[in-house]
Amino acid sequence: MKNISVIGAGIMGHGIAQLAALAGYNVVLRDMNNELLEKGKNSIEISLDRMIKSEKITESQKREALYRIQLETDLKESVKYADLVIEAIPEELSLKQDLFEQLDEFCSSETILATNTSQLSVTLIGAKVSRRDKMIGTHFFNPAVVMKLVEIIKGLETSEDTLQKVESFCQSIGKDTVVCQKDTQGFITTRLLLAQRSEAFRLVEEGVATIEDVDKAMRLAFKHPLGPFQLADLAGLDTGLKALSAMEDTFGDRFKAPTYLKQMVALGYYGKKNGKGFYNY
Repeated sequence: MKNISVIGAGIMGHGIAQLAALAGYNVVLRDMNNELLEKGKNSIEISLDRMIKSEKITESQKREALYRIQLETDLKESVKYADLVIEAIPEELSLKQDLFEQLDEFCSSETILATNTSQLSVTLIGAKVSRRDKMIGTHFFNPAVVMKLVEIIKGLETSEDTLQKVESFCQSIGKDTVVCQKDTQGFITTRLLLAQRSEAFRLVEEGVATIEDVDKAMRLAFKHPLGPFQLADLAGLDTGLKALSAMEDTFGDRFKAPTYLKQMVALGYYGKKNGKGFYNY
C-alpha cells in the first residue's frame, strides 16, 4: 500500500491521516467542505508541533508529513488512487451504508474499504458493497495519534488476505492490533468498556458511591488514566447513550442505560464537547 484515503476530517479522521502521513504514505483527506478540511489540517499541525516539542519528531518530519496530505472535497477524486480507504464519519448506519455504496463504485476493484466504527456491524455497513471480501473494520481509539491499539473487525465475508494487509498497515503506522473474529455488536473493546461503564452507572444509581469516588477508585485501584464518568464525558454522553441502547437491543438489560443519563442527554448535557456532563468544563 502507498496511497491512503481518509473520509472525514474530524477528530478521528485527521488523526488517522496524520499517522499515515508520518509513516510515509500518500494521504488524501476528504470532507464535505473546505472549512472542515482546514479545521482538520490545523488540528494536524497543532498535533505535529506538540510532537516536535516533546522531541518525538523533527521539524523536517513535520514538513514532510504535511506535504504528503492532500485535501479534497470531491469524493470520487479523493479515492481515485487509493489502495486503502478508511471511513471516519458519524456513527449512523444509513450514512455509512450510502458512503460505502459510493466508494464501491468510485474505487479500483483492488481497493480495500475500512470503517472506523466502534460498534456498528461491519457486515451491515458494507451490505451494499460488491467487494465484501475487501470490507473490514479498523477501530482506532481517541486520540488516534496517542492510543496504541487498533481493533480490526472481520465482516462475514472479509478475506484473510484483506485482514493481513490491514494488520500490516496498522503495524506500519506504529499500532498494535487485536482481531475481532466475529462481527458482533460492540466487538471486543466497546463491549468491555460499556460493561464496566454500566456497572459504574448502577453504583451511582443505587447510592453506593458518588461519581467522584467511582472515578477515583478506578484511577487509583486499577491505574486507569480516567474514571468511567470522566471517560463518558470525553466520548460524549449522547454518543454513549446511543451505544448503550444498541448494546441493550442485542444483549438485554445488563447494558440498560440509567434514567438519569437519558435525562441529562435530553437536557443537552453532552459532556466535555459542550462543557456540561457529569463534570463541568
